Amino acid sequence: MKLTIKNMEAVVSILTITNGLYTNSEEIIQILGKKFNYRILTDADLIEKTHHDHDIRLATLQKVLDSRPIAFNDFTHEKERCISALKKTLSDFVSEGNCIFHGALGHLIPKTITHVMRVLVIAEKNQRIKNAEDKKGLSKKEALKKIELSDKHAFLWTASLFNEKAWNKSLYDIVIPSDKIDTKEAVELISKYLNKLLFTHKDLIKQEALDFKLIADIELALDNIGQGLLVESHKGDVVVTIDKKVMLLTKFQQKIIQTTKTIPGVNSVETKIGQNYYKGNIIHNYEFETPLRILLVDDEKEFVQTLSERLKMRQFTNEIVYNGQAALNFTDEEDPEVILLDLKMPGIDGFEVLKTIKKTKPHIEVIILTGHGSKADKATCMDLGAFAYLQKPADIDLITQTMKKAYEKIEAQKE
Repeated sequence: MKLTIKNMEAVVSILTITNGLYTNSEEIIQILGKKFNYRILTDADLIEKTHHDHDIRLATLQKVLDSRPIAFNDFTHEKERCISALKKTLSDFVSEGNCIFHGALGHLIPKTITHVMRVLVIAEKNQRIKNAEDKKGLSKKEALKKIELSDKHAFLWTASLFNEKAWNKSLYDIVIPSDKIDTKEAVELISKYLNKLLFTHKDLIKQEALDFKLIADIELALDNIGQGLLVESHKGDVVVTIDKKVMLLTKFQQKIIQTTKTIPGVNSVETKIGQNYYKGNIIHNYEFETPLRILLVDDEKEFVQTLSERLKMRQFTNEIVYNGQAALNFTDEEDPEVILLDLKMPGIDGFEVLKTIKKTKPHIEVIILTGHGSKADKATCMDLGAFAYLQKPADIDLITQTMKKAYEKIEAQKE
């Protein structure tokens, strides 16, 4: 049977188009969208919807897409939650069909979904620079800087998902060299390729979409359990692969099965060990009654690094910054629960940090830990909203107990 444009919906309902920066991909996508009456969804659109649906900060979602590190992630699994939530958003649109995903997030759609056509639009770097100069008015230096940064994020993203380079042909059904063919030819080539696809039965398309939605639901439910979990589903029969070594494996498997069984649409659950299980460090799984996001702020590097290690041994996960400005920058991007703050620091001192944080993020509890304080300093800090005021050298048990009390206050305010 020769397929035509008229019955194209029976062939494929989803296009994902990944591109290098300044490759004229936008023109190709706009024409394809009109030609097939497909809705166009950019990475920004998907991030915005995920932000609203799952109450995840836009900055955090963008940080995950850019493959920038997430503070405290070994314990909070925030990166995994973001990816699962983005998959959930994608799965909703995949179920609706007839859309083009423009950007890197289309890579989150499983390869098992056969009614998705994956396209790469790319060009040689010199041509991309020329496009930026001609169409964006950028200098060669500006264009090269933007291209290299964009490529870096793209390569980190596909490396984290597939251990492959972003422009690797194996990730795509078709590659469009936009420096060698014009927009019209590119559209014709994609359309011609679509025509050559084998017929995909409507029931299969529906089942694949349901399995994708189920995978996203399960991954969201498992995010609080741990990292390195790979989920597959075939008509509701679920396999969860544990791809990172964990403590208490049997208990961990039981928890996975119990959690997964609660998801509507799951018929059966099994777990298996992945090929990376015996590689790398052991992932510890704990039920925490302590803050998961602690920021230590002190310019005495040796002291604060030693304190950090001692706290981690007691399962108090933490990050370190060494001055007041870095502390404020950190809280702009991350959301620590408890801050352990020194007062006497060069530049922006602890008083100013405390004042700013309690004004902009009053939910963060700040514990002062100083070696140069006075009764007047203590009174000032408590008036500014500090949770507690401790003097160096403070006993590690006193510090941890104070942090626990701060965390109890945080949890009580959530109820």
